[in-house]
Amino acid sequence: MNETIERFGFPETLIADFEHWVVLLRPAQPTLGSLVLAAKSDATAFGDLPAAAHAELAVITKAIESGLAEAVQFQKINYLMLMMVDPHVHFHVVPRYEGSREHAGIALNDAGWPGQPDLGSATKLDAGQIATLSAWLKAYFA
Repeated sequence: MNETIERFGFPETLIADFEHWVVLLRPAQPTLGSLVLAAKSDATAFGDLPAAAHAELAVITKAIESGLAEAVQFQKINYLMLMMVDPHVHFHVVPRYEGSREHAGIALNDAGWPGQPDLGSATKLDAGQIATLSAWLKAYFA
């Protein structure tokens, strides 16, 4: 796994493992169920990924959207490819909704709704919360 994947808490945050990608719980949650979709490659440019990695995105995005629709009943979903601090190819996946969503005592509002996601208002999870939310979301990817 590359350095970017490790910076997002792998292996504790692992939700799903694919051939070219991993789906991780985002340790700082702007909305409940926020994820990181990270390429296993050392590529730092999206266009440098192999064709098979691009093709696999069709399967993964369906799994993400199906799982998060059931888990948090999002109204919209944002895939943000920022790659400013963490250089390897990855997306921040932010389920969007009006109001609040809650699981295991963790309630999160979508502070940016209906505009851009407010990443600055993200709730930083502790180790116990990461374990709880990771286990919960893994069930939607089984």
